Amino acid sequence: MRLNLALALLALLTCGSPTAVWAGAVSYADAPLGTVPAEFEAGQTGPGEPGRWEVVSDAEAAGGRAVAQSSQDRTDGRFPLLIRRAAAPADVAVWARIKPVAGEVDQAGGLAIRLLDPNNYYLVRANALEGNVRFYKVVGGQREQLAGVDLPMQAGTWHTLRLEARGDRFTVSFDGQELFAATDTAFTTPGKVAFWTKADSVTRFDALNVEPLQ
Repeated sequence: MRLNLALALLALLTCGSPTAVWAGAVSYADAPLGTVPAEFEAGQTGPGEPGRWEVVSDAEAAGGRAVAQSSQDRTDGRFPLLIRRAAAPADVAVWARIKPVAGEVDQAGGLAIRLLDPNNYYLVRANALEGNVRFYKVVGGQREQLAGVDLPMQAGTWHTLRLEARGDRFTVSFDGQELFAATDTAFTTPGKVAFWTKADSVTRFDALNVEPLQ
């Protein structure tokens, strides 16, 4: 009985089902330039041109390569996503280095967690033009800010963004400093993790890190 249960659990964790759990770090050192990394798929919240995601050369990134959103469509309410195919637990820490490169409307990059689909998820994002970090829930494609703080953020520089989720509590850190916490119960189940940008933001992302929390 115990053996059968263990085998069933192993099959669940290793198969290609949506409930399969992935943890660890992924970089793009072996991914061909100009391609979407195999572990990800593109998605989008809102209207406008689909995001143009591709592996690019960056000497300061892990393995010398980063993944970037390079479309400069200025459409308002346009939020390209690059979604990790495997699901993550509901209680999770997610972090990555983010480099805003260009954008006249926005220079933003973020991390989404507990993503059920491109219109329902939690989001932390940093914006170099606005000089702030914000935490949102996105429900039915509509953003609602839950918390945030103003702080300097330099474009063309790598910054580390981190989001931890434990139950209904979320903690946001930026460049190694805890900024704020918030509580919400809109999404409580496991979901996917994604990179996020806004409007005409050209933003690079370094290795994606996911750590299940007890």
